[in-house]
Amino acid sequence: MGPHIKKSDMKGHALATLFGLALPLSLAPFDWWPIGILSIAGLVRLLKDLGKLACFWRSFFFGLGMFSSGVSWIFVSIHDHGQASILLSLLLIAVFVIFLALLFALPFILYGYGLNRSTGTTLLAFPSLWVLGEWFHGWVFSGFPWLYLGYSHIDTWLSGWAPITGVLGLSWITVLCGSILGLFLGFPLGLKSKSKKSLSLGPAIFCALLLWFSGWHLQSVQWTEASSKPLSIGLIQPALPLTMKWDQGKLLEILNQYREDTNQLLKHDIVVWPESAIPRLKHEMSDYLSILSAEAKDSQTALITGIPTQDQRSQLYYNSVIGLGSASGTYHKQHLVPFGEYVPFEKWLRGVIAFFDLPMSSFSPGAEIQAPIIANGVAIATAICYEIAFPDLVARSAGNANLLLTVSNDTWFGRSIGPQQHFQMARMRALENGKPLIRATNDGLTALVNTKGKVVSKIPPYGRGILEGYVTPFRGITPFGERGSMPILLFSVVMLFFAIGHHLRRASPQH
Repeated sequence: MGPHIKKSDMKGHALATLFGLALPLSLAPFDWWPIGILSIAGLVRLLKDLGKLACFWRSFFFGLGMFSSGVSWIFVSIHDHGQASILLSLLLIAVFVIFLALLFALPFILYGYGLNRSTGTTLLAFPSLWVLGEWFHGWVFSGFPWLYLGYSHIDTWLSGWAPITGVLGLSWITVLCGSILGLFLGFPLGLKSKSKKSLSLGPAIFCALLLWFSGWHLQSVQWTEASSKPLSIGLIQPALPLTMKWDQGKLLEILNQYREDTNQLLKHDIVVWPESAIPRLKHEMSDYLSILSAEAKDSQTALITGIPTQDQRSQLYYNSVIGLGSASGTYHKQHLVPFGEYVPFEKWLRGVIAFFDLPMSSFSPGAEIQAPIIANGVAIATAICYEIAFPDLVARSAGNANLLLTVSNDTWFGRSIGPQQHFQMARMRALENGKPLIRATNDGLTALVNTKGKVVSKIPPYGRGILEGYVTPFRGITPFGERGSMPILLFSVVMLFFAIGHHLRRASPQH
């Protein structure tokens, strides 16, 4: 930014930070979706006519605000459960937020090459760069697909586009609307615009309205169809504190609690326990599991539970979900959480602080292609905790399944906004793939979700409880389920090339 920073630059950076801080208010648990559009409108004005380096820094400050407020829940994991001091926790979070803000700002360097100087290039380039940026930080360095703006429209008319474009498509439309608003209102923030609008906003406004009304119509389209009669479901939310869960002296108490709750549910077709419900390796619990399986089979119940497993040949550990009773199959988690389930640079970091030595942090990733768990003849695509945040990972297994299942232990996030954001993502996966979703958690947002992403039933979080309800298995595949995010990414690239071409034509001598 240079040694001498103008007051107007400082004002612009401060405003960008404020707009970024506000954006997560459009997502769960607040769900004030217009805030997201207003936030984008502000950023569009603040980037108007800036050069590439200035665009980068202003976007960086926006990202700094957005991630500071949007992922503040990580403090709970590091401080409360990772046993790091407040100072060290804040330092680690600051490093993480700065890193995410840098990733967020990178695409906007290109925006500063003149794409922010006319209405036409802004409307083509800005939504496309935003979506490509969301996709980028969703996979680079193992990925952190959090705070996608499209999630704010899980309950608006735009949700009709989700089975076609996925959440990134909703982000593109949202950012387009924010860009139009920013250009239309002008946001008189004391920043002088050096160029006139090259195109009328009329066609863009018409396009945005068309996308909204099309989304409303698409909500009535049923992309998949029921494949059998409704199944009765029983979900257990044990609400076990992490201090108790990994205390081996409490193991018998934990096992008895699950047996007690399960006995009330054995009349159901499917019963689900949450992620790593049994805090011991599968082969160490063979007697207990055999008894459970026999009881479940006698009542024709498919019992599905999370449990860590070990491959006896390779000696590798997995975070797994297994089927017992009338269920069969095993799923090994593919996308692991850095530091939570494996430690990057383990040779140097393991043992440095307690946070780098959390329980069950030595897992290996499962195979990319795995057979579904079969429960009473129904195929179930499974995602464990963090995996449900990855749209394409879920879509890869959802097409051949009748139900989606996600098990989680959101206790790591405490009573922060994290579990609510996580649940919103899970709802979007059901909508994208046109398949009902079963969600069983340790202490928060255990629920059943239908093919439209709507909550059918749930139980209060942060307490022990049982959820009973029905879901109908579905078959078929949505356009998003078949092609994933690639179409919206290619569309964004094409729009970006159009924007670059338009800019080069305007910048040529004859113009």
